[in-house]
Amino acid sequence: MPTAMTTTNRPAPDPQPGRLPPRQLEAMNRYYRIHSPIYDVTRWSFLFGRNRMLRLAEPYCRPRRILEIGCGTGFNLEQLARRFPNAALTGVDVALPMLDRSRRRLAPFRRRVELLRYDYSAPLARNHYDLILFSYTLTMMNPGWTDALRAAAADLAPEGCLAVVDFDRSAVPWFGDWMAFNHVRMDGHLLPQLRQHFQLWTVERRSAYFGLWDYFCFLGGRRTENPVTDGCFRLIPAAAPSDT
Repeated sequence: MPTAMTTTNRPAPDPQPGRLPPRQLEAMNRYYRIHSPIYDVTRWSFLFGRNRMLRLAEPYCRPRRILEIGCGTGFNLEQLARRFPNAALTGVDVALPMLDRSRRRLAPFRRRVELLRYDYSAPLARNHYDLILFSYTLTMMNPGWTDALRAAAADLAPEGCLAVVDFDRSAVPWFGDWMAFNHVRMDGHLLPQLRQHFQLWTVERRSAYFGLWDYFCFLGGRRTENPVTDGCFRLIPAAAPSDT
């Protein structure tokens, strides 16, 4: 079961959340104990499209209940809290140092923010969330990304919106190998599975650093028994600094 941690409390004790083995949990805690203080000032050069994703999602929903999987330092949750001042927000992560950063960052919104330590291997609250966000999370859930997609499909409200921004693929072998060494899978596996689990509303695929890699922004909803035709797909050649 997930461990709850509101923004007003100290970090939760160190149980085994979900299905991750204790050694993997401890390795992640050690890694993010070092990286969490510098995460936001270093990852902007890699994590393109986060603000773009939130702007794309806004016309599709006015959520009352928001869930972010892999909330990290709370960067996205802070933006969502400001964009949707009446929404309740839940953030999920497995790394205690990142959840602690989120707790401090989101203190101004503590009355409507809940943080959970959980690997999201199973649904949290079926048919409950109006907006579910994965931001550079699924490509790092190896294994576990298929469980997370199934959980999101169950947790998404009938008229809810799924928003995903993540790496797609790299045509440069050494870069793909380097990212794999850093636990990031970049072989184009996500978009076909997202379209299988969710009804596509819109998707953009963009190129970063002159084609070193591609990333995408995906918006979709719950699949129906008789889905309508999928939405639009756009390929945009280059990432702009304003799209980070």
